[in-house]
Amino acid sequence: MPPDTASDRAERHDGWGTIRRFIPYLWPRDNPGLRWRIAGALLLVLAGKATVLALPFFYKGAVDGMAVPGEPALQLALAFVLAYAGGRFAGVVFDNLRNIVFERVGQDATRALAVDVFHRLHRLSLRFHLARRTGEVTKTIDRGTKSIDVMLYFLLFNIAPTVIELIAVTVIFWLNFGLGLVAATLTAVVAYIWVTRAITEWRTKLRERMNRLDGQALARSVDSLLNYETVKYFGAEGREEARYGRAMREWADAAVKSENSLGLLNIAQATILNLLMAGAMAYTVWGWSQGRLTVGDLVFVNTYLTQLFRPLDMLGMVYRTIRQGLIDMAEMFRLMDTEVEVTDAPGAPALVVHRPTVAFEDVWFGYEEDRTILHGLSFEVPAGTRAAIVGPSGAGKSTIARLLFRFYDPWRGRILIDGQDIAQVTQASLRAALGIVPQDSVLFNDTIGYNIAYGRDGAGMMEVEAAARGAAISELINRLPQGLDTEVGERGLKLSGGEKQRVAIARTLVKNPPILLFDEATSALDTRTEQEILATLRELAEHRTTISIAHRLSTIADADRILVLDQGQLAEAGSHLELLKRDGLYAEMWARQAAEKAELDEAAE
Repeated sequence: MPPDTASDRAERHDGWGTIRRFIPYLWPRDNPGLRWRIAGALLLVLAGKATVLALPFFYKGAVDGMAVPGEPALQLALAFVLAYAGGRFAGVVFDNLRNIVFERVGQDATRALAVDVFHRLHRLSLRFHLARRTGEVTKTIDRGTKSIDVMLYFLLFNIAPTVIELIAVTVIFWLNFGLGLVAATLTAVVAYIWVTRAITEWRTKLRERMNRLDGQALARSVDSLLNYETVKYFGAEGREEARYGRAMREWADAAVKSENSLGLLNIAQATILNLLMAGAMAYTVWGWSQGRLTVGDLVFVNTYLTQLFRPLDMLGMVYRTIRQGLIDMAEMFRLMDTEVEVTDAPGAPALVVHRPTVAFEDVWFGYEEDRTILHGLSFEVPAGTRAAIVGPSGAGKSTIARLLFRFYDPWRGRILIDGQDIAQVTQASLRAALGIVPQDSVLFNDTIGYNIAYGRDGAGMMEVEAAARGAAISELINRLPQGLDTEVGERGLKLSGGEKQRVAIARTLVKNPPILLFDEATSALDTRTEQEILATLRELAEHRTTISIAHRLSTIADADRILVLDQGQLAEAGSHLELLKRDGLYAEMWARQAAEKAELDEAAE
């Protein structure tokens, strides 16, 4: 399945659908402890809100008590003041206890979702990872997972308490002041919500564009930095800076529009809220002038509206945050929903290898539907033999390795190991039986020891050291001040090509698989290093089935059987001498490479 395009990512999200996907992380079935935490946090929310709703009564009582002379009124006013101060303190305590109780819920939900996404990404096909930009994918994951904690906080501790407070204030105003003030308050709240939603919807489109441009800018910067050497080779620093500058300029323009729209939203919100405040206060003053209301009623109304305005004043930010969180999470869920191209068959058994034979039976395959790479390819590599696959560029040599590891499934035909169809066994057991030394051995940005031990989970130090000796890299390690703890740099760039290849060989030795693939493992090396690596590979190949994919024929001339591919089909097969006697494609390739070598030798003299 092709990756999401920019237009796909800008699609409107299904808000309720995203929330339904999100709820299991908030309310996990297998963790009752977290459920109890949520229940406790909600009880603390109710206790805090009840305390806050009682404060205006204390404030009103204190003011009305001060309006009456005499010692009893003074004592009553002092009691209300103390109650007001105690209520404010209790509200702070309840809010912070709520946060303490709920923190584990938010962090666990974030962790669970992040792990699920990471799990899913590792199961997507090679096609997906070759097409998507790493920076863009990581940004999507980062925004999506981080939005969970924020959304949880606002949904449970802002939206829900605001609704409760609005209902309570409506009832209190109705009982104390009649329907007029209730109608004014509800009208203002409805108008506020409508204006907030309308402007925020417009701002959301601006925000989506800004996020998209932000992801593109990050992807370009990561891509450029990962290809640092290539940029230097071609003196393209200026081009890269201009390209990144254009992306950042587009992002900055989108960010300006987004922030300016925020100012318009704030002005519209302030207009509605202050009109309500002025009207409510004027109504109270008019009631006082008629003798129906007291001075305490003025502060009573003012306090309630101020308390109600505080979360309402944040409603725009809350709505935007939740809306943006839904967009970010929807984008991440779309990433998670990307079709897994290669899956295990239901109830698939593990691959059991007694005799590590490899066979391709009438295999048809292409990376795109309109471009077939392999045309009914069939061959067999007997157990314990050394086979080589050669052919012109584009003949399908490296495709064989990708199919054997089941990064892709063939369109037609079967691939067998020890007589078992690899499409009918588990991928984990299949890859456990295979080892590879690729042309470009990419290492993790960690130590040499870590990269060697990566060959098998749980490998011990003695196994790592033995593998290093087997790969003829122990001498280098012993010369290094930090030995196996030497950092190799990103993608192993602190090591030479030959050193990286030896680390890759040692990693495969630790894995100790019955079947080995050498995918042009020496093509990027100089002649001397190549001969040293080849000697190491021959030792590694003993008592194993090996398949060498090679461009230089001299490196595989001693193979038991050489398979010559041409346009995705098996053109010739046999030993080196047999193929030379046949005077076909292999003999032609051999003669051409020999002539090229002779010319180089002559030029060197």
